[in-house]
Amino acid sequence: MKPNRSFVALLLALSAGSSVPAGAVPVTVTPAPAARLVTPFPGVVPQPRAAQFPPGMLPLAGLGVRVVGGAPELAWAARDLRAEWQTRLGASLAATGPDAAGSAPKITVGTLADPDLAARAQKAGLLTRDPEGYALWVDAGGAFVVGADARGAYLGAQSLRQLLTPDGLRFARITDAPALKQRIAMIYLDSTSQGVNDRLIPLLAALKFNAVLVMSDYVQWDTARAGGFAHPGGATKAEARRVADLARSHGLEVIPLIETLGHVGWMFYGGKNLDLRQDEGSQNPYAYDTLNPATYDRVILPILKEAVEVFRPARVHLGHDEVRSRDRFPARENGKAVGFEKLFVDDVLKLHGYLKSMNVSSMIWHDTAFADAVVGSVPARLPRDLQVAYWAYAPGTAFPALKTVRDLGFPVLGASWSDPGNAEGFARAAAQGGAAGMIQTRWTGYFGNPSLWDGNAEQGVAFVRAASAFWNPAAPPLTDAAARYRDLYRPAEYRARAGATVNLGPLVTRALADDDGSGWIGKGSDIDLRNLKPGVQRLGEYTFDISGAVMLRGSRASVKGLPPQAVIDLDRRASGLVFLQTTGWPAATPRESVGRYEIEYADGTRQTLPLEYGRHLRAWTDLQPTSMIPAPAWTGKTGDGLDVNLTALEWINPRPDTVIRRVTLVSGGGNANPALLGLTLLGAP
Repeated sequence: MKPNRSFVALLLALSAGSSVPAGAVPVTVTPAPAARLVTPFPGVVPQPRAAQFPPGMLPLAGLGVRVVGGAPELAWAARDLRAEWQTRLGASLAATGPDAAGSAPKITVGTLADPDLAARAQKAGLLTRDPEGYALWVDAGGAFVVGADARGAYLGAQSLRQLLTPDGLRFARITDAPALKQRIAMIYLDSTSQGVNDRLIPLLAALKFNAVLVMSDYVQWDTARAGGFAHPGGATKAEARRVADLARSHGLEVIPLIETLGHVGWMFYGGKNLDLRQDEGSQNPYAYDTLNPATYDRVILPILKEAVEVFRPARVHLGHDEVRSRDRFPARENGKAVGFEKLFVDDVLKLHGYLKSMNVSSMIWHDTAFADAVVGSVPARLPRDLQVAYWAYAPGTAFPALKTVRDLGFPVLGASWSDPGNAEGFARAAAQGGAAGMIQTRWTGYFGNPSLWDGNAEQGVAFVRAASAFWNPAAPPLTDAAARYRDLYRPAEYRARAGATVNLGPLVTRALADDDGSGWIGKGSDIDLRNLKPGVQRLGEYTFDISGAVMLRGSRASVKGLPPQAVIDLDRRASGLVFLQTTGWPAATPRESVGRYEIEYADGTRQTLPLEYGRHLRAWTDLQPTSMIPAPAWTGKTGDGLDVNLTALEWINPRPDTVIRRVTLVSGGGNANPALLGLTLLGAP
């Protein structure tokens, strides 16, 4: 489609004025019964080891859930199923007693410990005895989840949740068990913990993680409060205990991480304990003095004791990574006389022994103890029950330290981060190399919990990718991890929401296909959006009417001549607006202002919706989902094979009963020039 150049000229002429006449350029608004529709995802994540999905549905009418056995995991399974029914359907899933009469189909959850369920699984040809394994089948006779153990039954219920649709439970035949025994996700405790962890913990359980590594440096321990170094942004002990209990009630082992030896800025907060710093010249102390008994008696051991009391863990992660990356170590003369290796080993032995006296085991990161310079000496002096987490954050399948650590006699876990391909490749190497499991790390800052939704959301998306890889490393990488993360973190009801689509054709300034260098961003047919076809279509959760791009002025030469703003006359009520949008190029910095929407009501009042890069929209070539404020909408490729995407931003109207006269998109004129490709009204009459 060629741009409407006469309209572009009109906009340029009017842009200097203070207003644009209502109705100057009318747009077509068409009712859409399903303007927004949340639908179940296809398949099950993590992908089961063996699964078939025959055609057919088990009707929902009259279904109840029957639990066979008294293990707490079975009650949790029923709880999660009932929550899924309530959230997705707005309906109740009744409990059915074990002696309920009648042959009506039902959902049955139990284990192989029950002879009848074991016989049924055997007859169905789906029986598994692998730890945490389960058999699941749904047919006209009902739905059955039979775990090899109670934990397996709970995990099987997480798969059953994903078979729910508004029309029934999808027929399925699944035999499943994890490839890796330990599947750990990292969470944080801070003053905003409740709002995040109450969503994150059920999400991790649904993804079949079985433990959480809890960053606990800044918990307001009694020791820290008494010593004056408790950070106000840290979580209270009561919150730490609550989160631990919540995690356990979702089948997650709780492993506190308290960084020791290095990364100990927490113990020097407020200028306290400076006599215990390793490097007396450090302005931001990073490591402690291991030769001062007060380090342990005043700070470290009392806090470890409190952590054991609060979390009731089987193991504690002691950190011990990057010990020499900032402060001089050793810096004091007595430490230099002893030498780094002995200082490091003695510290590990002291903390390991103290925890062992409380029947708690220890874990450390690998990098300092197994560095090339010391691997021939330090590991031999460490206890062999010390668990070692080997972190490596690049994509690939070669992770040689797994074998090094294992061959030296230590239990080893891999630890991945957020780069695409990292968790996937590392999990395959861990499974093949005999590792005990994997940890999906998260580094969002000690007080950055909210950024898991807005700011560092890609690290939340990585939980979904990692969960799939840790459970079944042979499965293909997920292509819809961002959408799944958004849905799991804030699950929505499976129902259609009426509205209307807006055809932006009269305002289009750039065609999506660039055949002659005058379309899209002016780079020709190999790098345009021609694969996004015009017409009314569903993109993600929303329906849009695509006719081209309302692209505005930017600093790049090819878009300097575009209008600085576009006015869309609506004269309609709506409970919300959804913008399908992007930018032509990336911004220089995150959260840089790239423009705004001005929503004007019939009474002359206005609402302003800012557009910050990475937070509300991003370039079509930028695939990093740093914020979940916009929803994933469309992914595709350019002619030369470049992966591209678009997102949809939903704005909730605070005045749904007042007519919206017009919406004006204003460009900031920078490198990241905004482009609107679709507009949909929600709740429109």
